[in-house]
Amino acid sequence: MPKDPSIKKVLIIGSGPIVIGQAAEFDYSGTQAVSAFKEEGVEVVLVNSNPATIMTDAGLADHTYIEPLNSVFLRKIIAKERPDCIIAGMGGQTGLNCAVELFDDGTLERYGIRVIGTAIEAVKRGEDRELFKELMAEIGQPVVASGIVTSVEAGLSLAQDIGYPVAVRPAYTLGGAGGGIAADEHQLADILEHGLHMSRVGQAIVEKSIRGWKEIEFEAVRDGLGNSVIVCSMENIDPVGVHTGDSIVVAPAQTLSRREYDMLAGAALAIVEAVDIKGGCNVQFALNPESFDYYVIEINPRVSRSSALASKATGYPIARVASKIAMGYALDEIRNGLTGVTFACSEPVTDYIALKIPKWPFDKFTGATRTLGTRMMATGEVMSIGTSFEQALLKAVRSLEIGQYSLWRKSSGERSLEELRRRVGIPDDERLFDLAEMLRRNYRVEMVSHITGIAPFFIEKIKNIVDAEEGLKRLSLSLLDEDNLLRLKRMGFSDKGIADFIQASPMDVYSMRRKLGILPAYKKVDTCAGEFGAVSPYYYSTYDTENETGGIDESSPKNAV
Repeated sequence: MPKDPSIKKVLIIGSGPIVIGQAAEFDYSGTQAVSAFKEEGVEVVLVNSNPATIMTDAGLADHTYIEPLNSVFLRKIIAKERPDCIIAGMGGQTGLNCAVELFDDGTLERYGIRVIGTAIEAVKRGEDRELFKELMAEIGQPVVASGIVTSVEAGLSLAQDIGYPVAVRPAYTLGGAGGGIAADEHQLADILEHGLHMSRVGQAIVEKSIRGWKEIEFEAVRDGLGNSVIVCSMENIDPVGVHTGDSIVVAPAQTLSRREYDMLAGAALAIVEAVDIKGGCNVQFALNPESFDYYVIEINPRVSRSSALASKATGYPIARVASKIAMGYALDEIRNGLTGVTFACSEPVTDYIALKIPKWPFDKFTGATRTLGTRMMATGEVMSIGTSFEQALLKAVRSLEIGQYSLWRKSSGERSLEELRRRVGIPDDERLFDLAEMLRRNYRVEMVSHITGIAPFFIEKIKNIVDAEEGLKRLSLSLLDEDNLLRLKRMGFSDKGIADFIQASPMDVYSMRRKLGILPAYKKVDTCAGEFGAVSPYYYSTYDTENETGGIDESSPKNAV
C-alpha cells in the first residue's frame, strides 16, 4: 500500500514531564515519529510540556509547543494549526489519554481531524477493562477471574465472591497508578478509593491475585492489512506482583520452552488481531511455572516503555515502523534502516542478551516506602547487552550510578541471615544485593527461589557471579592468571570490580590485561544476527575472539572500569 496522500499535517502529543510512574522512555517514540513523518513530507505539530527532551529540540518538528498536556491547551493549538490527523500512541499513557479525551469531547470531529494508526475504538477495546475482558472471552483467551467495578462497595462485594488476595487495576492510568494487591477488605477499600479517583473513567478491574506466576511480555507490530510480527519476547525476573517497570527484565525470554513460547506468541498475535492494532502493541501474560496454564494480564495498545526496551534490545525501531504504518504503509514496504535490505516484516533475530534494571528515586525520597508492587516507582532505567546473562547483569549494575561494581553490597553484608530472608520476600530496590548475599552464605538456590518466586535459572546465574566474587577474594594480582582474568571479563566483571576484590587498583588490572592481550571485541546489533550486511548498526562490547568492527580503540585508561 502506498502512503495515504490525504495526510498532510499531523499532531503528535508527547508524554510530559518525568514523574514517578512514567519516565523519559517516550522521548524515543515521539522523536522517531517526528522523523518518520518528516521523511514522508508530512508537516508535524508537536505538543509536549517537557522541554528537556530531544523531540522538542528546535527544528525537529515544524511547529513545537511546550504547553500543559490537557484538552484546554490542545484545543487552542488545534484551532491555530488545523492538523488534518492525529496519532494517539506516541506519548505514553498521557498522550493516549489526551487523544481519547479530544475524541470523546468532539474536538476531533469538530475540526475534521482523523485518527491515524490504531483507532480510538481499538484503543478503548484494549484500555477499557470490561471491553477487553469481553473481547478475550470472544476469542478464547483466558483471563483471571475478575469483575469491573465503579465503586468501593461493588469492589468489596466482588472480592467476597472471588476470594482474597485480589489485584486492582484501574482503567486508563499509567505505570499501574492507583492499583495494588489487597489481602483484606481494609486494604482493598483504600486501594479502590484511590484507584477509582485516578481512572479517567472511574473504572477498575478487581481480579484474583496470581502473584508468583511468571510474567512474560511480547512486543508485536501489525499493519493495516493485518500482517503482524513479533518483535521481541521479554521475561520479568520478578514474578507477577511487581510492576514490569520496577522489575529486572531480560530479552529474549530465557526460561520458556519452545511449546510455551509458541503458545504465548500465538496468543499475542491473536489478541493484536482482535483488538485491531495498527502499529505497536505490548501484550503481557502470567504463566504458571508448574504447568502450561496462562492468563492474559493486559495490553498496551500503543508504544510503551517496553517498546523502548524492545527497540533498543533488537534494533527494530518500533515507533518509526508504527508511524509508517499510520501513514498507510504495509510491513513489507518499510525498509529496515540497520540492514538497508530487509524489511519490517522480518522478525528480529538476536544472538545476545539484553537486560534492563530500573532506576529508583529513593536517594532523593529517603523517607519513601521502598517496597515494590503493582504501582510503578521507577523514574528511569538502564539497559545493557552481553553474550551471557551474567555479563549483561554486571554491566547493568555498574551503569546504575549507585557506586556498585559487583553484587557485593556493604549494607547487605551487615544484615543477619534471618533479616535477609525476610527482606528478599518483600521486593524492593535492594533485593538483588540481599539475594546475592544469601547465596554468598550458602543458602540453597531452591530455597531462595521459593522465597522470592524468581525462577531457579536466574538464581543460578546470580550464584555464578557470587561464586566468582568469592573466588576473587582468595586471589591477589600476582595470582590472577590469564585464563582466570579472561573468564572474569567474559562473565562481565569490570577492571574496577576485579580490583576491589583483590585489593589492587583498577589501573593495575587494566595494565595487566592489556599486556596479556585481553581486549574487548565489539559486536553488532543489526536485527538479523549478522545474516545480512548492516549499513548502520550499533555495537556492544564483549570479550570474544571475533571483532565485528575495526574502528574502536580500547587503548584509553577510561576503559579500566
